[in-house]
Amino acid sequence: MKVHDMLVEERRRMADQLDGLDAGQLATPSLSQGWTVHDVGAHLITYLRFGQLKLYWGIVSMAADFDRLNRELTARAARMPTAQITDRLRRWSTSRTTIPRSGYDPVLTDILLHDYDVRVPLGIARDVPEDRLWVAFQHLAAKPSPGYSMGSRLAGLRLEAVDTGWTSGSGAVVRGNAESLVLAMSGRAVGLDALEGDGLPLLRERVAAPPPRGTLERLKSVVRVVVDPPPPERRSRGAVGGS
Repeated sequence: MKVHDMLVEERRRMADQLDGLDAGQLATPSLSQGWTVHDVGAHLITYLRFGQLKLYWGIVSMAADFDRLNRELTARAARMPTAQITDRLRRWSTSRTTIPRSGYDPVLTDILLHDYDVRVPLGIARDVPEDRLWVAFQHLAAKPSPGYSMGSRLAGLRLEAVDTGWTSGSGAVVRGNAESLVLAMSGRAVGLDALEGDGLPLLRERVAAPPPRGTLERLKSVVRVVVDPPPPERRSRGAVGGS
């Protein structure tokens, strides 16, 4: 299955999930700081139409401060009722908007992480398909897009997923199941307690107190994306049975 096909399925699945929640659940704080579950749904529709234009506008007008851009766009979308948000999520589920020159991997990674942001505080279990986790693991470990604000979070660490055999990096070891690794890699502290290894204290420290990113650093990360060649639309990797 191609990454874009996975993305379409995840958008439709999220729409179904949000439609099944009551008002109290929708108002529950998500794992994304400052956002409710409803707000997460609103965020997921913000780039489905004219997304690249919005990104370029954010680069120019906000000095590539994607956190600020996301919060402003999400605040606008969150004014809509959840039913209208889920309608748009389904209607525009096949959107091919991507982060410029980055392919679909960061977009799939984003919705997978926000799926956790919704499900974990609500106690909703799910077996996330391994091929999708693999895309997220590889993207965050290899070359995350600028919006993830990774900085040096994973520098000097070797990541080992004990349930899948995936590894990345070198240095002090952080090991555990793939889901918990992906959560911790993305800066979500909820994944840390299921991990172990000599590198865990350092990763925990970096997640708890990420270094600030100045304007120059943010712009440099954007330039790197523009200069490097774009990846092709890839299929799920052979390590998890993809073709």
